Amino acid sequence: MAVARPELTIGIEEEYQLVDAETGELKGVITQLLKDDRMILKQIEIKPELHQSVVEIGTRPCDSLQEARNDLLELRATVSAMASEHDARIAAAGTHPISSWRKQDISPFERYQGVVKDMQDAARQLLIFGMHVHVGISNPEFAIDTMNTLKYFTPHILALSTSSPFWEGRDTGLRSYRSAVFKFLPRTGVPPYFVSHAEYQKYLAVLTSTESVKDASKIYWDIRPHHEYPTLELRVCDLCTNIDDAICCAGLYQALALKHFKMRKDNIRFRRYQNALIEENKWHAVRYGINGKLLDLGLEEERPARDLIHELVEFVDDVVDELGTRAEVEHALTILERGTSADIQCGLYERTGDFKQVVDWLIEETAKPSALSS
Repeated sequence: MAVARPELTIGIEEEYQLVDAETGELKGVITQLLKDDRMILKQIEIKPELHQSVVEIGTRPCDSLQEARNDLLELRATVSAMASEHDARIAAAGTHPISSWRKQDISPFERYQGVVKDMQDAARQLLIFGMHVHVGISNPEFAIDTMNTLKYFTPHILALSTSSPFWEGRDTGLRSYRSAVFKFLPRTGVPPYFVSHAEYQKYLAVLTSTESVKDASKIYWDIRPHHEYPTLELRVCDLCTNIDDAICCAGLYQALALKHFKMRKDNIRFRRYQNALIEENKWHAVRYGINGKLLDLGLEEERPARDLIHELVEFVDDVVDELGTRAEVEHALTILERGTSADIQCGLYERTGDFKQVVDWLIEETAKPSALSS
């Protein structure tokens, strides 16, 4: 495939929990935070989500991972200050440890009311929080080709991001319960294989012509071509509590996109694996995070997740210096050593038996500056 080097710009969206400063429970104050249904600050977007206890932010399209990190730092600080005016704090994690979705108010804006009307309790219970990473690939044919390859690595990145072990005051036994809840929606999970962008467009045409979906925004795969921006969007991650963990996951994704381009330029095609096997790997990541095993589909054997993530970092070693992201990508090794947010939350709860202390830790960790900033 002859194609120009993709732009590989980076954009990150995060969905924060709005938490009562005193009780630690979720607090539905999004309409007080935003006078309209969204706010733009220096080209940075702040907007509501389905529940009033959630606020979503989005960086600018950034030329470097470091620019995206600076945007995220500013956004976390800005939204935190806004929340404080209403006796609330922000916390970054894939689920809230104790609050129930049954007690949350839906945002009053028309599009969210429509989502609930269409999907009922499948939507109401989506009290989950994720991170979406956009990498600029304006060539639609190459975006599909890249999606076909990079979906193999989505379980590995998910494992590094896991931050949702608790649900409504229970230890679920999963490191990413957010992923389990999200499966209630249609058109989720690992995307199918498409031989071309035209085949993808035909798939969308059937869904829209039959009024199954209004447009491509209703496709919720773990990785997808974005319906509005010239990007390939990674959607598999839990919301990372630590900002450097978030930047690491984004950096790995960006590096994989460049690695894929260079392989295709050299006429090297990554082996194609069945979706069912990639989904099996995703389940391993959902259940155990970095602490279990993943399938090495090339060797057809089960191996420690930590070993395969080490190999993933080595796999992109020849492109990270071109991107200027070595420190950010190699932060994955720090995550492997000290654990993910889910691991730390579980350890804290095992020691204290107190979910409020877990929430307090999430608030504190969310506000920490980047240790990788120069």
